[in-house]
Amino acid sequence: MSGTAGVPEGITNPPIDDLLDVVDSKYRLVIMAAKRARQINAYYAQLGEGLLEYVGPLVETRVQEKPLSIALREIRGRLLSAVETPES
Repeated sequence: MSGTAGVPEGITNPPIDDLLDVVDSKYRLVIMAAKRARQINAYYAQLGEGLLEYVGPLVETRVQEKPLSIALREIRGRLLSAVETPES
């Protein structure tokens, strides 16, 4: 079997090394992915209420795909960026 046809998306795919080419540290990767996964989860929760406060997935999703997997694919696709905020 060649390619990644049978490889599941998520923590193993995209590979961490590919993600670290986009983000400068593992710590920042975890923070970005967790925040974005919470936003995606909130987006799906608000759909039934008719609210449009959160932005939905920026990549094509599959049935039953977890918000964290979606967030990691968005990071790999360079669709998200981290902006440092000043400490108060």
